[in-house]
Amino acid sequence: MSSAVEIARAAWGADLPDWVLRLAQERDRTSQNRVASRIGYSPAAVSNVIANKYNAPTHMIAERVRGVLMAQVMDCPALGEMPVHVCRDWRNKSRKFASGNRQRVMMFRACMRCPVNTSKED
Repeated sequence: MSSAVEIARAAWGADLPDWVLRLAQERDRTSQNRVASRIGYSPAAVSNVIANKYNAPTHMIAERVRGVLMAQVMDCPALGEMPVHVCRDWRNKSRKFASGNRQRVMMFRACMRCPVNTSKED
């Protein structure tokens, strides 16, 4: 039985992204179901990404892997340093104004002005 790292290297070749390698390493370390649960995607999506057979853009999965498994952070003008996947979650929430929570209002305004937030990317 091949390891996920071996599958990823064979499928991606020299173009193997760092985040796919980290995803494969985590799958080998734990399990496909556990890593899928941690990043918020299905086990099938994890398998397809590792095997380079995912038939959709991978930028959102890449952000989840970088934030959850690789601890990549960014500087938010409103909240300070945060994992990249948390930034993505706030950007998604900021697309719809909600006035019932002060933090949501603050983040709506901050995300609308943030250069990272391009509503075309999702």
